[in-house]
Amino acid sequence: MVGPMPAMLRGLIDDAALFPPGNAPLETAVPAHRGYRQSWYEALVGPLLVPQTRLGDLDRAHDRGRGDLRVGVIVDGDLEGVPEAVTALDPRITVTHYESRQSVERLAALAPAWGKPVFAELPLDEALEDGLDALRPTGFTPKFRTGGLTAEHFPAPATLAAAMAACRRRGLAFKLTAGLHRAVRHRDPETGFTHHGFLNVLVAAADAEQNAPVEDLTATLASTDEADLADRARRVLHEPRTLWTGFGSCSIDEPLTDLLKLRLLSREDRA
Repeated sequence: MVGPMPAMLRGLIDDAALFPPGNAPLETAVPAHRGYRQSWYEALVGPLLVPQTRLGDLDRAHDRGRGDLRVGVIVDGDLEGVPEAVTALDPRITVTHYESRQSVERLAALAPAWGKPVFAELPLDEALEDGLDALRPTGFTPKFRTGGLTAEHFPAPATLAAAMAACRRRGLAFKLTAGLHRAVRHRDPETGFTHHGFLNVLVAAADAEQNAPVEDLTATLASTDEADLADRARRVLHEPRTLWTGFGSCSIDEPLTDLLKLRLLSREDRA
């Protein structure tokens, strides 16, 4: 008997194929995304993430005969130009949300008129608590960077754990981006960077929802015990995520492969 996609995994991964290190061309990314949306694991995958400055190219790459396309817009241009760029899109392209590194003040002045959820990227630094306090009344969701092309973009487990707890205390969900291709924390042999594991985050976020102390969250984020993390994930697999909205990844295949290997997902699971 076919079962539903586990609630904890639904919409977990936004498709960031256009971004580093993947940097897929639109002509490849759009058809690949359509393939994900028509697959047995469709419910695992969120929208295709597209830079604001490439929306015009997306409209040209979009095959109108292939149906609707859901995209999240990464605002990398002028905030004032967002409405015009979106209005010019083909009607079958639907914008689900916006993500931006612009200041909270600038976003608060303009983004509410866009009419969609907004994810505001905040640095994981000593000013985070103040940043979250400023963000809270706007209705925006904080977004944190967990990887990149240099080592400083990979926050320590204690830093990420503190951010998760700070969001929980304020009743804020959060999103993550970059570096989360694999399930369990590991060192990349090519770069030497130690990456967070999305399974570590999933388990830690579930614990944070239950008011686990920061020290315990830190230990979970730092763990490389694959079997233990998978066992803990199974206990909450059918509970919806309320604290962690998910993450953007330039690869869908790598996280999918790990979920299958750890038996947290099977081909019998459907939307």
